[in-house]
Amino acid sequence: MKDPKLKKGSFLSILLLILSGELIFLLPYVLARVFRPTFLEVFNLNNLELGSLFSVYGTVALLSYVYGGVISDRFQPKKLIAYSLFFTALGGIVLSTYPSYFILKILYGYWGFTTVFLFWGAMIKATRVWGGSDNQGQAFAFLDGGRGLVAASMGSLGVLIFSFFLTNDIDSSNLSERKEAFRYVILFSSMMVFLTGFLVLIYMEKNQDINEEGSESLNSFSNIKKVLKIQSVWLIMIIIISAYIGYKVTDIYSLYASEVMQFNQIEAANVGSLQLYLRPLVCVLIALTASKTSHIRFIVVGFITMLIGSTIFAFGVVQLNMNFVFYFSLVIVATGTYAIRALYFSIMQEGRIPLALTGTAVGLISVVGYTPDIFATPVIGYFLDQYPGITGHQYVFTILVVFSILGLIASIKFNSLKKHIIKH
Repeated sequence: MKDPKLKKGSFLSILLLILSGELIFLLPYVLARVFRPTFLEVFNLNNLELGSLFSVYGTVALLSYVYGGVISDRFQPKKLIAYSLFFTALGGIVLSTYPSYFILKILYGYWGFTTVFLFWGAMIKATRVWGGSDNQGQAFAFLDGGRGLVAASMGSLGVLIFSFFLTNDIDSSNLSERKEAFRYVILFSSMMVFLTGFLVLIYMEKNQDINEEGSESLNSFSNIKKVLKIQSVWLIMIIIISAYIGYKVTDIYSLYASEVMQFNQIEAANVGSLQLYLRPLVCVLIALTASKTSHIRFIVVGFITMLIGSTIFAFGVVQLNMNFVFYFSLVIVATGTYAIRALYFSIMQEGRIPLALTGTAVGLISVVGYTPDIFATPVIGYFLDQYPGITGHQYVFTILVVFSILGLIASIKFNSLKKHIIKH
């Protein structure tokens, strides 16, 4: 079945997709990434415990991907996205009370449902529809780049709010003062997520008039079987799981700055926030050039770049008083990671995955591709706690080296498969 020719959507719709696409992860992920040393302190957690929270999130998310993807093939994305934002924002109120570790695990499980079940497949499908038949690379590059800009801006704003509400200098403030200042960051984040939900509900256009052929049938199992027979789906799974390990490693940049480079908490948070600005920069460059060449070739280059940068960290080259080397190596790893993230869903078009089955395909791909949400953070936390200082970080980056090689192999295989499809 040939997909209908699609026209590019409105600027307002992609803007709302960008805002919702990042802000929904602000509470469960971005705050802990930008403020990792502070987050561990105010919630009285070690790295393994924080990793376990993400693992709870990932387990629930994993169960939500498949049927959530099927639902997105049947309902208007704007409503699914808006309700997801509302429910996620409510969790921020709970987080601001500094609950016990047990309640935190329940909260992260709740977020695993609210940020995925109604949201994820709807966002990816709406983006694919927005890009039309000829602008898939631009659509997904704008989405991820815009999300990166939102994350970086919110990170910088969060650091500003945290600094403003600290009654004393960061080095002389006590735990109680830091908790109070960080509470304002959490509440502000919750408010932004809730407000975005209203904007989506009111202003996002209805762009879901083309899912009828694949979703009129209620036989979801039949659609799942169709998707699993597509070879490119399995390769995209491997590409995403490899790239997502790189993205999980961005969580420890601020911790590396604190533990190895000896930056204070504000300086470390700025590293976590500033590296996020690489994401929109890389994605804008890709958006400007993606239409001129194959997207999978960009991904191959991205894995090579990620491999080079992670190897530098894995060998322990980046040490105290080597700030230039630290920033340079961080840029290399992050550039490769963000380049791959910008495009890994856009190659669904190159892999000949039918538009009508986008939600189902996204759900199945995500089940495998985002399993690092379950295992990566506890493993990273274990190495960082068991081997303090640079050694633990070396082990983490060694893991990234292995997955960079795996992703590179899968990308090269996908490129060969695409050439075979074109010939036939």
